[in-house]
Amino acid sequence: MDKRLLTILRCPVSHKGLSVLKKEKLARVNAAIDAGKLVNHGGSTVAAALTEALITDDGKRIYPVDDGIPVLLEDESISMEQLA
Repeated sequence: MDKRLLTILRCPVSHKGLSVLKKEKLARVNAAIDAGKLVNHGGSTVAAALTEALITDDGKRIYPVDDGIPVLLEDESISMEQLA
């Protein structure tokens, strides 16, 4: 992910800044996806593991990154509260 791009990207819902999700948290997210326990804000079960994701500065919401392109759609975002 281009560092310059990250400085201008914002969460479309909260308008908070975004950063790359760390590997250990990404592993936790993918474990929950594999177990069928994660639902995105659109109400769909997240079926495919994430290779990369962005997280809001407050740590509440993540957005998938597909082929290096952030998917900044509210319905595609995932609440981190599901992992608590």
